[in-house]
Amino acid sequence: MFFNLQSLRLSLSDNFFQYILLQHLDKTMLNISEPNPSVKSNTALWQLGFRPFFLAAAIFSTLAMMLWMGIYVFKWPMPLLDINPITWHAHEMLFGYALAVIAGFLLTAVKNWTGQQTINGSVLIALFSVWLIARLLPILNIGTIGLVAMLDCAFILATAFAVAAPIMKVEQWSQTGILAILFLMFVANSFYYAGLLDLVDDGERIGIYSCLYLILTIIFVMGRRVIPFFIERGVDVRVSLTNRKWLDTSSMVLLIALWISDVVFTQTKIAGTLAGILFVLHTIRSYDWHTKALWKSSMLWVLYLAYLFLTLGFALKAASAWLGVSPFIAVHAFTAGGIGILTIGMMSRVSLGHTGRNVQQPPRGLSIAFSLLLIGAIVRVILPLLLPSQYSSWVALSQLLWIAGFGLFVILFAPILIRPRIDGQPG
Repeated sequence: MFFNLQSLRLSLSDNFFQYILLQHLDKTMLNISEPNPSVKSNTALWQLGFRPFFLAAAIFSTLAMMLWMGIYVFKWPMPLLDINPITWHAHEMLFGYALAVIAGFLLTAVKNWTGQQTINGSVLIALFSVWLIARLLPILNIGTIGLVAMLDCAFILATAFAVAAPIMKVEQWSQTGILAILFLMFVANSFYYAGLLDLVDDGERIGIYSCLYLILTIIFVMGRRVIPFFIERGVDVRVSLTNRKWLDTSSMVLLIALWISDVVFTQTKIAGTLAGILFVLHTIRSYDWHTKALWKSSMLWVLYLAYLFLTLGFALKAASAWLGVSPFIAVHAFTAGGIGILTIGMMSRVSLGHTGRNVQQPPRGLSIAFSLLLIGAIVRVILPLLLPSQYSSWVALSQLLWIAGFGLFVILFAPILIRPRIDGQPG
């Protein structure tokens, strides 16, 4: 189903991603104080990128899932500018929801990396507005696909520029790898819209799956560093978790090979074999990172379970190639299970830390939000394997659980994200 992607065969070496991301992405999570206090703003929502984008991402994921449930379960007639509803759903959960989380993350991280103020105030409002309008136009059936494409791709380029400016100012050239990832997401989104406009065969699927693999690349490289770090410092016993260099290198090389074999060459059996090997490697890593003490903290088990779902996704990817399991089961292990659970966990941690709160004392009820998403992922991924005849019911139930989980997150974190930091610092 994929066409030739010669332009995407860039040099995505494991050393490149590991050097850039391992060195820097984790710093966002670890630095929870804002340097260089300045005059307080009355509008805390627009002081740093994580505030509007995390809040909007959670609200959008809730509302978009409601719409998807209406389309899937209740057969609502949604024109969506003539975009196939399944395609719209897949695109919006990756390029809409997940990319908003990434944007908020990076716009906050770069301030810590460089010591330079990232965009805020009216400039942040303008960037956010581009993202929002690109989400709303298809839902409201206003404008054209070409207009949405320009806005949505412009958002990625503008985000890259906003991230690049402080990096270039202090000449931290080693961090420009982040810009390469954003550029690849721009390319993937361009393929998606080119497919919708009948300019490229199967462009929609190419763009969506490329974005999925890019997000997985970020997660695995970042997670390799921060997840064991958080576990070691978040449990009430002394532990030293293992990271194996050979596993770090081989898993990244194989993930890139999986992307190429799946997206560029559409070699299902080769992709399934690579996925099976990745399942083994990430199972070893999950074992290395486990300690019974992590189950006492919702801020830890949410990340660990998300990682287990990502690992399961590789097993199901292999099963789809060799055993005839629906490929969409693997996709939802990666997305509803891995990306959904991990992003809500990381948004919670970043939001608490960057508003001056203790990440080990989350709001009451947050563990319920985590649990709802976890149960929803089990319903969406595991139950269709056990009782496939009830597939539509499992999808509907998982949709309800996703809506409830992210809806609860919005209720808990909207005041935190809108109000100023509790320690009086800017940000």
